[in-house]
Amino acid sequence: MKPYLPGSIFLVALATPTVAAAPPFETPAPVAYMIDLSSGAELYAKDADRRMPPASMAKMMTVYVAFDMIKRGELKEGQAFQVRPETWQRWHGPAAGSTMFLSPNEQVSVENLLNGIVVLSGNDASVVLAEGIAGTEQAFAERMNQAAKKLGMTGSRFCNSNGWPDEGCTQVTARDLAKLAAATIREHPQLYKKYYTKTEFTWGKTLGGGAPITQANRDPLLGRVAGADGLKTGHTEEAGYGFTGSAEQNGRRLVMVVSGLTSFNQRIAESVRFMEWGFRAWQAKPLFKQGARVETADVQLGDEDQVGLVAPRNLAVTLPAGAASNIQVKVVYNGPLKAPIKKGQHVADLVVSTPDTPPQTMPLVADSDVGEAGFFGRIWAGLTSFFA
Repeated sequence: MKPYLPGSIFLVALATPTVAAAPPFETPAPVAYMIDLSSGAELYAKDADRRMPPASMAKMMTVYVAFDMIKRGELKEGQAFQVRPETWQRWHGPAAGSTMFLSPNEQVSVENLLNGIVVLSGNDASVVLAEGIAGTEQAFAERMNQAAKKLGMTGSRFCNSNGWPDEGCTQVTARDLAKLAAATIREHPQLYKKYYTKTEFTWGKTLGGGAPITQANRDPLLGRVAGADGLKTGHTEEAGYGFTGSAEQNGRRLVMVVSGLTSFNQRIAESVRFMEWGFRAWQAKPLFKQGARVETADVQLGDEDQVGLVAPRNLAVTLPAGAASNIQVKVVYNGPLKAPIKKGQHVADLVVSTPDTPPQTMPLVADSDVGEAGFFGRIWAGLTSFFA
């Protein structure tokens, strides 16, 4: 969006200015990235735009596509898909990686398949869901790529539903994985909580004894970092050990990505250390409470000349812990805004600059509906614009 409001730049002095560099952090992960979703602040980036194989972190997109379809009413959680014998054969046995332990010709609900993907990282569950939704896994991959385009994941491409090695066809970046995680959390909060917070899931039976098989969630943050609630691990020989994770503490949510680690235990240690650094080394300074009017914007050809710009959630700026800075706050939008405008519509951004951090961008929404002006209103607007 372009800056439009004359005089919309104003300073908010939270404390006496000091010089504070970004808190240092070192990690053996070749790729690492962290963003504070509460403020939009990028806290850490190490080769975050390198294209790399995602391994099972690709399943986050499979789940996102399914969540989108459920939200639109195109897919029901109680709907069942059959496990094709060919699919079972391909994704059965130790060489097929993580499994939900599905059986051939078994009818499995979308809900259980999603649990098999999110909690168990089942390669079989991912393919069964993809085939059930789109007919073939290749057709489903096209849906994944359409969703990636919508989310602005410009460095990513998906060629299968589970991230299985495919000669470099499926590629992502850490920055794109963070965008995907953020979209999942913001657009589908109830489904996100329902599936990603589960610590274990039971499906399938052991051979011979027929005992139920319970597998634990591999998320290295669950039970180790307060507020952790997702998302997805990944591992192949080519990709190494990776993880995209999120946690929320005191209303502040962080998303992190690491990739290329050398062992299961190193992934646990680095994921926990990275997320704890994000919460400990950075602090949030409140700016505006949810619903607070930040500014007003001019409206063109509307039944009202202006509309209020309000905070859709509590807005805060992220600063190094212990730092105090002058904060410059600027409202920007493409203007004048054109009617009609819906209440709650994202129509402007709050851009926050500090001496210590890159600009942090947060959304502002309309506080009311603005309809289109009637015939005489449009004539009057045209005349006033001409003479102005």
